Formats: sequence, structure tokens, C-alpha cells
Amino acid sequence: MNFVVQNHSSYPRVGDRPGQQRLRRAVAARKRGEIDDAELQAAERAQIDDILHEQEGAGIDVVTDGQIRWCDPISHVLRGFDGVRINGLLRFFDTNCYFRQPVISGRVHRRGPLLREDFVMASTAAQRPVKPVLTGPYTLARHCVIAGGYSSVAALAEALSAALVAEVQELVHAGARCIQIDEPAILSHPDDMRLLRQLLEPLWQARGAAQVVVATYFGDAEPLYAQLNSLPAEVLALDLTYSPRLAETIAATGASKELALGVVDGRSTRLEDAAALARSVEAILRHYVHDAVHLLPSCGLEYLPRARAQAKLQLLGRVRTLLIGPA
Repeated sequence: MNFVVQNHSSYPRVGDRPGQQRLRRAVAARKRGEIDDAELQAAERAQIDDILHEQEGAGIDVVTDGQIRWCDPISHVLRGFDGVRINGLLRFFDTNCYFRQPVISGRVHRRGPLLREDFVMASTAAQRPVKPVLTGPYTLARHCVIAGGYSSVAALAEALSAALVAEVQELVHAGARCIQIDEPAILSHPDDMRLLRQLLEPLWQARGAAQVVVATYFGDAEPLYAQLNSLPAEVLALDLTYSPRLAETIAATGASKELALGVVDGRSTRLEDAAALARSVEAILRHYVHDAVHLLPSCGLEYLPRARAQAKLQLLGRVRTLLIGPA
């Protein structure tokens, strides 16, 4: 069995050490007009370099850019579309983070690449494969106010899906070999599973030689586990911390595709016991027939202090070592 350790998506922008405050100071200075956009972008690049090195130092096989340049998972994507204006702040699920809610005023049109520049920047600096993470069309549509252009969430989501096909193609052309599509909103709307399958199909078809990971979190995935296995993707990422019976269900039924197990809680500062997690993973894989299983945090790590986020990634490496056993 090949155990692949991944970061999930986001990573804390700020830490306790003086050098880890650099981006915060640069953002404040840009707001005051003391530096220009080029100087702010240099600070962002330096921060991404630091975060990549922290992930690699923790033994992560597949890293991310930490979504350092993202304001939030919703408006960051939809700012790149015509037919959208960005409104006020709303809580993102039940977290202590907020997103700026997009208002759809007309037909949406993607103006150009959304993630390619960040992906290329991170790939140039990283020693390990970089995974771009894209908020999926269903979750984007569910977080919008529809004031014009579309009659329903489904109609808007279909338009966003069609527009994001080019995004996936551009990431593959830029060298991405694994692309994660985040769809946490489906867990609150299980009746839309057929719609989600239809929305993801064109993105999966555009993947070329890349793997597509579909990720759910911030909800109990156990009631939808069988249907999630039917989604068009090579890998299904699951948040085990929100689903008390999910591990038991996987152990009993296996999986029709590779799984990425979110065994480390990305929202809790408590550091789990590596041996207990390894035993849990072994039990989960009782009827697992695939050659690889992925280990990752349950969600992005932006909800944690910087040092604790790195410790969570290091913990995943220890879990893998225990699962592999003595050389």
C-alpha cells in the first residue's frame, strides 16, 4: 500500500515569529499607500516560499500554495467573473472565518485564468508536486445571491461549471498533475447529488493526465458515502472528524475509488495521538482494494495557529511511518 501525505488546501498566513508577520505588514502598508502592488506581490511570493518549505520540511508529498493570495474560498474565484459584484461578509459554514458574498447581476463570464499564476509561482519554488485547489461550481453557486441572469442555483452552477472547464485545462497545461475541487456545500443539500455529478463531469473530462480530487468537509458525509463514490473523480477526500460513523462504513463497504482520509482535525489545536490514528486507518482499510490511500487534514489549516498547523502535518508523517512499519 502506498500512503501519500497531502496538505488539504489553505495554510495560516501569519505566525508568531517576526518574519512570519511580513505579509500582514505589507498588506497594511499597501492599504496606507506606502508600497505599491509589486512590493505587495513580492511579500506574497516570499510568504508562499516559506509555507512551501514548511510543508516540505514536515514531510508532505503533495503541497499547496496555502491559498495565501485568497481573500476567501468564494469571492476569490468569482472576482474573476463578469456579471458578479462582491457584497458584504458572511460566516463561512460554522467556522470563525468569513467570505464576501457574490451577487450575480447578469450572465457570468470568466475573464481569464484564476489560479494558473499562483500554481506556476508555487511549482517553481517547490521541491514536491503542487496541488491547485479550486472551489467547485456547486459550492460557489450556493454561496451567491442571484439578483439577475439565472432563475435558480442549479442554472448558475451549470454556467459556472461550463466556465471552469477552461480553468482545469489551463492548470493541466501548466503542469498540474492533481487538481482538488472543493464541494463542501453538497453535504447540506443531499438532494442535489445528481446535479453535482452533472456539474463535475465536464471538469473531470477536462483533466487530461491529471488526477481530480473531489473534497467534502464541514458536514457528515456518511449518509452520502455511496453516492459520493459515484462522482467523476479519481480520488474522494473525506472529513472523518465530522462523521462519527464514516470510518465504520468505509471499513464495512470499501471504496470504489481512491480515498483521501481527513484523519487530522484541521480546526482543532489538539494534537491527536499518532498510534491511535494509525490503528484507525488500518481498520478503515479492511476492505480497501486500491494501491494508494491519501492522508491529509480534514480541511484547510487556516483555522489554526501557524506552529500548530505545521505540527498537524508532521503528525500525518508519523502516522504514515507507523502504517508502513519497520523497513
